Amino acid sequence: MPLVQPGDDLALLIVDGLKRAGLTLETGDVLVVTSKIVSKAEGRLVDLRQVEPSEQALALARATRKDPRIVELVLRESRRISRQAVGVLVTEHRLGFVSANAGVDQSNVDGSDNYALLLPLDPDRSAQVLREALLVMTGASVGVVISDSHGRPFRIGNVGVAIGVAGMPAVLDLRGKPDLFGRELKISIQGYADLVASAANLVTGEADEGRPVALVRGLQFSDESGSARDLIRPPDLDLYR
Repeated sequence: MPLVQPGDDLALLIVDGLKRAGLTLETGDVLVVTSKIVSKAEGRLVDLRQVEPSEQALALARATRKDPRIVELVLRESRRISRQAVGVLVTEHRLGFVSANAGVDQSNVDGSDNYALLLPLDPDRSAQVLREALLVMTGASVGVVISDSHGRPFRIGNVGVAIGVAGMPAVLDLRGKPDLFGRELKISIQGYADLVASAANLVTGEADEGRPVALVRGLQFSDESGSARDLIRPPDLDLYR
């Protein structure tokens, strides 16, 4: 894949990349697309030199020792602050999930410190638009997952998660199915799209790999089309919030 620029046609870039790799999309495939190139194509790049931090951002920047301009963007993208410490700012994103810095990122953006990238405005819609464009261009009905890297409380290290889903379930409810011994599963619910995103993250990486799209083939899932919103635990069921 080339470096994506604002206004680029992601579907066309992906189809061209598949051709160069000698691959053809098939119905039932899943494409995992990193949020970074979706954000770039959608023009979610912010010039930090044009950001004026608020008083709240300035105070929070002093407490966390972060760039006040980045903190300002984090606040704009967030519903509330979950946790803060020196070097750490965890928030509830406007899309509902909890993550560090509300997904505001400067890695693999433009090689300077002057720009930051925000997550897509509506990743579920972005996934659906991409899926529809790929169907027209290739004739293949595929699932699309838009992925991001998130840390986890009580666990070290980032994993890939789904922040946008189209054409496949986001969650699989296994309750009522039998285990190996016929015992009925009572609480098992899989974060299916997160599992797919995390598997793809082994290929896409987070550094200089230059592979922002992964093709996942051979999965078996229903025709149900889920949403990344399905993966967010409701506040009344969240024992830690």
